[in-house]
Amino acid sequence: MSKGVWVIAEQRDGILQKVSLELLGKAREIANKLNDEVTAVLCGYKIQNLSKILIYHGADKVIVIDNELLKNYTTDGYTKAICEIALQRQPEIIFIGATNIGRDLGPRVAARLRTGLTADCTGLDIDDETKNLLMTRPAFGGNIMATIECPNNRPQMSTVRPGVFSVPCADENRKGVIEKVDIKISEDDIRVKILEIVKSLKEKIDITEADVIVSGGRGVGNKEGFKMLKELADELGGIVAGSRAAVDSGWIDKDRQVGQTGKTVRPKLYIACGISGAIQHLAGMQESEYIVAINKNSDAPIMAIADLAIVGDIYKVVPEIIKELKAYKLSCEVK
Repeated sequence: MSKGVWVIAEQRDGILQKVSLELLGKAREIANKLNDEVTAVLCGYKIQNLSKILIYHGADKVIVIDNELLKNYTTDGYTKAICEIALQRQPEIIFIGATNIGRDLGPRVAARLRTGLTADCTGLDIDDETKNLLMTRPAFGGNIMATIECPNNRPQMSTVRPGVFSVPCADENRKGVIEKVDIKISEDDIRVKILEIVKSLKEKIDITEADVIVSGGRGVGNKEGFKMLKELADELGGIVAGSRAAVDSGWIDKDRQVGQTGKTVRPKLYIACGISGAIQHLAGMQESEYIVAINKNSDAPIMAIADLAIVGDIYKVVPEIIKELKAYKLSCEVK
């Protein structure tokens, strides 16, 4: 009989990825509804010290698969390790972060376990009657939200976008079981040999980690307008992002897109410039702590959810904000 809610905890170079902690918080909610326990599965090499962090954030048990062949991520190595344990223990549910690694690993694990996988989920819940996992994700280009069940196969699996759920507060008084598990794995099991790791070929910024985001939409009008938004972001110590319309127009890179077909963000401050606020965009940023919207149209949907709505031309409003910020910084330096 299948039992337990599992989170595949992703770490890179011995550092836990934020999405793993986000998933633990949601897994805790799901497990409570099922009267079940949460298990974090941690793969890597010399990473047992991360186990307590997982327990502090909601795991009841941590399964540590520590092997030198798992030091660097490979599809073959991690799939074999996770599936070997899953086949032995038969979890009810498995959550994986929809990162580059998770999107590669999830389908392979699901296929090996002969079950389904709902990818890029933005919502998770339990059906009160059937107790099946309800997995919600954007469909048809983000125009509708589809809720999917996997009633006939176990485990129920989903990958979940980073930033969708909040990180639960760490409770250093929580206790849990840490179990180190050995698996049979050899170099022959891994068909890909890693010769060199290149961290980045160009500057890469993860907008899901930003505390301040200045985001532009169709109302910016052109690519040059994003230079002004970057100046504002720099003054605030933030980064620039954009709506799908801005990305489709080629004004900003795809990896900086906010929304259902982009990334979900939860910054402390989100400044929306020339963004009307279609439901697809709101779904990716409405959980921001404080939202400032600047738009000519006072009836734009984003104005209704903004904490501060400024009706005006962004090319008049934004330069004034930048001017005031610079003046404030200068006054602080003089003092």
